[in-house]
Amino acid sequence: MNYIPVTEKDKEEMLKKSGVADIDELLALQIPENLRAKKLNIPEGISEQSLLKLFSSYADKNRANLICFRGAGIYDHFIPSVVDEIIGRSEFWTAYTPYQAEASQGTLQAIFEYQSMICELTGLDTSNASLYDGATAVAEAVLLALRVSKKNKVIISSALNPEYIKVVKTYTSKLENIELIEIDIDEKTGSILKETLTSKITEDVAAVVVQSPNFFGIVEDMDLLSQITKQNNSLFISVVNLASLGILQAPGQYNADIAVGEGQVFGNSMYMGGSTFGFMAVKKALEWKMPGRIVGKTVDKNGKEGFVLTLQSREQHIRREKATSNICTNAALNSFAGCVYMAYLGKTGIENLSKINISKARYAFDLVSKIDGFSPVFKNALFFNEFVVKTTKDVKKLEEKLLENNILGPLPLEQINKKYKNCLMFAVTEKRTKQEIDNLVEILKQI
Repeated sequence: MNYIPVTEKDKEEMLKKSGVADIDELLALQIPENLRAKKLNIPEGISEQSLLKLFSSYADKNRANLICFRGAGIYDHFIPSVVDEIIGRSEFWTAYTPYQAEASQGTLQAIFEYQSMICELTGLDTSNASLYDGATAVAEAVLLALRVSKKNKVIISSALNPEYIKVVKTYTSKLENIELIEIDIDEKTGSILKETLTSKITEDVAAVVVQSPNFFGIVEDMDLLSQITKQNNSLFISVVNLASLGILQAPGQYNADIAVGEGQVFGNSMYMGGSTFGFMAVKKALEWKMPGRIVGKTVDKNGKEGFVLTLQSREQHIRREKATSNICTNAALNSFAGCVYMAYLGKTGIENLSKINISKARYAFDLVSKIDGFSPVFKNALFFNEFVVKTTKDVKKLEEKLLENNILGPLPLEQINKKYKNCLMFAVTEKRTKQEIDNLVEILKQI
């Protein structure tokens, strides 16, 4: 594909449409001034070799090998070497989009296998070929529910990842008469109470969106919440962590209509927050309303097995205003990494992954909770690989001390919500060793 540079006239037109005078003003809308470099300190007239050395020295200031005890949506999981080895092959690395089935059998089969594994893991009937990330997957699930139900209200848990809530609000902000209703969690348990949902749900609610494990790591009673939702003929949208499904109920087991979430936990690096892939699986009755594309398996006129794009709303490409969704492609390479990861681990491996995560998190929780100045926020709560504690210690000093010891510490929840002052959310994955957890605890004791 040729690179076509933007002309000065093009730039002027885009800036005018954006309502800003220049690029600096455009950047100022999103990037705080203290984070914007006034000028790159580059000497004039230096060689390419010298320039590369200079920028390498700048890059060396980044600390990329910290021991990570932070999650909140993106997690530090181990990625087997086989994942990068296979997705790095040129036929996958350079493949773009599988419109021409006769030339794209490898890509189409990879997507088909991915879809099949997502269906098996979630216990639902149909998966699409993936979406961009967890946030857009949740937003697309909400739009799907609104399209199908013809209702105008959606209930979302306040313990949904805050970034997901923001994206859902963005997606629905221009829709007429759509109302988003947030329901609070119980401050003692960190989960949704039966009475809370029952009091909010009415016949005009299109869907209820619940995340489990939720943003705070707490496992919700999805069976009960699904039953309450179905009594009012609303759709139940389950936002799940794939890494938890080796030990927790699959969405299909508690009668969820749609399962969505972030796929980064399977075979994708943290990449400073992206790029990743979102997954979506639905009951069969909803598959024709799904966004994106679905790959199917068929036979040609000679009876030879082959793969094709079974579903792909053409409006996504040529009539945006009538589109099912404006996500008309999928994060193919990222989801393929997830596919290789699932195939490599298999059923037993994914089950072991879940068990190791939950046991290591429990080990860390028990030790941290016993330190003077630390106490659990949610009492007697069942959690997966994240937990929240409150501290009487100086949070800023705590972060600095951990960084001095090459540790990216827990997330200060006050950054997310002011009411969680001095609350810290730890994430513990299978990568964290007993020695690393014990070292973390000793450092916390000394602060």
